[in-house]
Amino acid sequence: MTAVSDPAAAPRFDAAVPLLPPARRFAALGDDYAPQTATTPLPEPSLLHFNQDLALRIGLDPQAARQAEFAQAMAGNRPWSGYPPVSSVYAGHQFGVFVPQLGDGRAHLVAELQGRDGARWELQLKGGGQTPWSRFADGRAVLRSSIREYLASEAKHALGIPTTRALSLVGSPAPVRRETIESAAVVCRAAPGFVRFGHFEFFYYQGRHDRLAPLADHVLNEHFPQFADRPDRYAAWLAEVVEGTARLMARWQAVGFCHGVMNTDNFSILGLTIDYGPYGFIDAFDAHHVCNHSDEGGRYAYDQQPMIGHWNCSRLLQACLPLLAAQPEQAVEIAQSLLDRYPPAYAEAMTRAWADKIGLRELRPEDPELINRYLGILHRGHSDFTRSFRHLSRLRTDTDGPAHGVRDEIADLAGFDAWTVDYRARLRAENSNDAERATRMNAVNPKYVLRNHLVQRAIEQARQGSHGEIDTLFRLLRRPFDEQPELERYADEPPVAERHIEVSCSS
Repeated sequence: MTAVSDPAAAPRFDAAVPLLPPARRFAALGDDYAPQTATTPLPEPSLLHFNQDLALRIGLDPQAARQAEFAQAMAGNRPWSGYPPVSSVYAGHQFGVFVPQLGDGRAHLVAELQGRDGARWELQLKGGGQTPWSRFADGRAVLRSSIREYLASEAKHALGIPTTRALSLVGSPAPVRRETIESAAVVCRAAPGFVRFGHFEFFYYQGRHDRLAPLADHVLNEHFPQFADRPDRYAAWLAEVVEGTARLMARWQAVGFCHGVMNTDNFSILGLTIDYGPYGFIDAFDAHHVCNHSDEGGRYAYDQQPMIGHWNCSRLLQACLPLLAAQPEQAVEIAQSLLDRYPPAYAEAMTRAWADKIGLRELRPEDPELINRYLGILHRGHSDFTRSFRHLSRLRTDTDGPAHGVRDEIADLAGFDAWTVDYRARLRAENSNDAERATRMNAVNPKYVLRNHLVQRAIEQARQGSHGEIDTLFRLLRRPFDEQPELERYADEPPVAERHIEVSCSS
């Protein structure tokens, strides 16, 4: 394993980018958490796409992408000036089974920056080569999965859902063996931090409880400073993590997003969506939809995601018991009180999200039943999730006739027509204005989401050397709520032949 280490060889593009002071960096925690780990150079790297808006936000001149050194750095072939790459260790519950050591098996933290607005950013190369935590794997990522992560993270950001971001996508002709031989790629992903639930699990289950507080203090000082000086700072922080996770699950559910691998090592301590593997936005709605064909038991099905979020929080709290109290019984009592915050936080966020999606300004006791009836209609008829909510804004309250423009999306017409009687009555009860309501609904119900067949087309074209579809989807999904009539076809249901694309954990 080799990498350029001579500071004189460092890329020039980063000369003016403000690195965080050493004492504030995650890497400053030391080798127990994230030892220095050289990247493995990737042959013939080429920049396939670059996120100029994100570059500006983190303080990087977008013109940097024009320099040859940039592609080299984004491939892991050259280090950032003043920052040796590191990779962190963590554990995790994978499909409910505890694995005592996982870690960044193919990810390198290559820079910790301060953006132009003062916000902190960490840059991580995914696919940069082997690390101490690779466990016999090659440390590489393939073009297929890298395109999926690059587009999905930016699509989720545009939907207003907390997520890691993507700065660049680099490709290489280097062969990588998965089910077949594929070409290599590297995504540079960006986030305020990449600490996971599994980081705390690692030290807890190893019995190295003295390592929990330094990690927690780093997270508190950098990301939750409002709690840092409180005597109950760890409990206050964990309460926010639990409630933030609950709110994130509600946001996933509201757009029909399935993660696919909701292991504790794939859960962010900052409440971000992280690790885009076998994800999917639901097309034909099935409440029991499983997007990962490796998940044979359906543990991470759409309707199970809120429960799994709750269970993952319980695993985090278990790992943090030594932080909560010196006496085990008292620590367990505090942890249970924190876990009890999840259900009401989820219920509140989810009810509000569904109400917004069907255009209700107020929340009334009967509203959950009305919302669940609509979801049941979509489920029974396997109606398209995104289109059915988007087109519901066309329903008018000044008539009792058929809901033209909405009905076309529905298979269970009898159930839908009966439901619209009660829905119209509910809207009239709060003096809903059709035009104003439609504007509100279209601001929360996206017209465009990253459907699997769309990203698959971009992958297939990229394999042939054309990257135009990546750019088209990138630009389209930056404005998911806008009509964009010139790209109307991207809002269509997938053709019959493309409705059963399978994705798995292989990447």
